[in-house]
Amino acid sequence: MIQHHKPRRLRRFVAAVVAAATVGAGALVATAVPASAASVDTSAWYVLVNRQSGKVLDVRDTSTADGAVIQQWPRNDGPWQQWKFLDSGSGYYRLQARHSGKVLDVWGWSTADGGELRQFTDLNGANQQFKLADSEGGRVRLLNRHSGKAVTVTDRSTADGATVTQLTNNNQYNQQWELVRVGSGTTGSFPSWPSATGSQKVSSTIAVSGTRDLGMVRYYGISSGGQDESQPPMFELADGAVLKNVIIGSGAGDGVHCKGSCTLQNVWWEDVEEDAATFKGTSSSQTMTVDGGGARSASDKVFQHNGPGTFVIKNFQVSDFGKLYRSCGNCSKQYARTVVVSNVQVTAPGKSLVGINSNLGDKATLTGITIIGDSSRKIAICEEYKGVTSGEPSKIGSGPSAVCGYSTSSITYR
Repeated sequence: MIQHHKPRRLRRFVAAVVAAATVGAGALVATAVPASAASVDTSAWYVLVNRQSGKVLDVRDTSTADGAVIQQWPRNDGPWQQWKFLDSGSGYYRLQARHSGKVLDVWGWSTADGGELRQFTDLNGANQQFKLADSEGGRVRLLNRHSGKAVTVTDRSTADGATVTQLTNNNQYNQQWELVRVGSGTTGSFPSWPSATGSQKVSSTIAVSGTRDLGMVRYYGISSGGQDESQPPMFELADGAVLKNVIIGSGAGDGVHCKGSCTLQNVWWEDVEEDAATFKGTSSSQTMTVDGGGARSASDKVFQHNGPGTFVIKNFQVSDFGKLYRSCGNCSKQYARTVVVSNVQVTAPGKSLVGINSNLGDKATLTGITIIGDSSRKIAICEEYKGVTSGEPSKIGSGPSAVCGYSTSSITYR
């Protein structure tokens, strides 16, 4: 049965009573020594990585609503995975989600094992306050002021979407969290390349409709490699499909084909051959999204946009590549296309991030780009071409413009 919150007025009253009781109790046990947990920077944003699963504290479905469930999810450093510690005094903090402004909350003021954790408007109630207690390797446990219980991944799960609840503090691995500082800028740190949970050789294209979660298995071997344009794709996504949590290994062929709107979530290309993914379809309203994951060893393009619509690349990392994104320069049927690139980490060598056909109405927006190892700044940020329906397109410009929408402050070099 779902537990509902007490009315706000009552919540404030209870919070005041509990706080007063806590202060009174403290006066009676003045010799008690508080936990000497790692200090936090209250001006910084953190990603909280669970020791048991390696996944992070996440607001389900990127919700901004009161009562949204707290879960674990593969790290992509989205703002729904970033938390700020707000000082409540006496060694307690509220954990504020960056995307919603709401805080981590023990739902219904529960004191029971298994009590749900959700996000809720910040009322500074005792059920929203947590103390940091030391664990091994610099990790911490988060102990709720109201219940005394620890923030815990339910049933020691390592699965995506497993709920985060409270449990008696036993210092278990699923109660231990690494605080990884993201920083105050728009560009966060990025997860390391994942290890495969298994391997699967592919002999023919895998059709995907609906949502397909492949559990970080490596799929490989549909082709013999190289830049042959006649190679089949490893995966073909129907309009509206979602492919997530997969590693695409060597012999990847033409990677992923999307036939309309699609989402690629936490997809990793270890060795891009022809292209990592090609986006097709015919509707100007379709949206294709790449969220999280990464690609490397792409001698030519990573993402090829042949159809119309909007293509979003976010929370992504790329290294040793030719072009990150290219709007088709010579497709027999051309469209006006839009690309939005945000929070992307780029590691040299590489040639260019975005190539668009400005004569056909293409537009690009880039924010939060970090480029590593390119001190001479050879990697082009945004290039404009004259797109054609036959022959070869010609390059007509490079740099920020009315259609290449970015500023120098959007690009950080390291």
